[in-house]
Amino acid sequence: MRQVRANASAALVIGASRGIGAAVARRLAGDGASVAVHYHRSRAEAEAVAAECLALGAPAAFAMQADVRSGASIAAMKARLDERGFAPDVLVHSAGTAHYGLLEDLDEAVWDDLHQVHLKAAYWLARHFGPAMSWGRRGRIVHVSSVWGVVGSAGEVAYSAAKGGLNSFTKALARELAGAGVTVNAVAPGAVETDMMRELTDEEREELRADIPLGRFAQPEEVADLVRFLVSEQAGYVTGQVIGLTGGWRI
Repeated sequence: MRQVRANASAALVIGASRGIGAAVARRLAGDGASVAVHYHRSRAEAEAVAAECLALGAPAAFAMQADVRSGASIAAMKARLDERGFAPDVLVHSAGTAHYGLLEDLDEAVWDDLHQVHLKAAYWLARHFGPAMSWGRRGRIVHVSSVWGVVGSAGEVAYSAAKGGLNSFTKALARELAGAGVTVNAVAPGAVETDMMRELTDEEREELRADIPLGRFAQPEEVADLVRFLVSEQAGYVTGQVIGLTGGWRI
């Protein structure tokens, strides 16, 4: 059986200072990709991930700041990457925030923020980085979604709606870019050991774990392995898919 390798020359990983994004950056670096480690506020953490990527064999790795809520900030990030001669052929959108609470208590500003980070950011990223992939007739875009974008969650209506929109965006963009040889997919994890899980109490964690058929939470590296496959040459015929990674939970 052939080993799956990412085969990426340059990867931009959004939200890579920690969690799933950091795991993705390390996986791609280990396959020999140059990696731009995006962050918003966590510069020190992003620089540490970039250093890890270099140690893993990346030809180049560096931290890159932008606020994905802002199209102007994403455009400025692209300009800085252009100055470096860094043209991503892999784009992974892993930035995310969460909010827990009933819809009746949800402020409009929180609703807007979640949609900007998860969904509108995907629009801006595709607008700024998709054309070069199309011109090069090769590219991989992967969105990190959520199981809640597929089935919905009470108490996380805004998050579910944003991720559901991201899933539909993934399918539509895949159809647009397929003729140019660019694939677009999403991974939809269930419960993953990341910062978002820390908002749960010990009792809530145990209740959640008991509801998962495989009896445990996913590790960020397991999500990164799926992303790694989706950006590999072996996945060249996979596009427009929202692939669950849930341990049998909510299927």
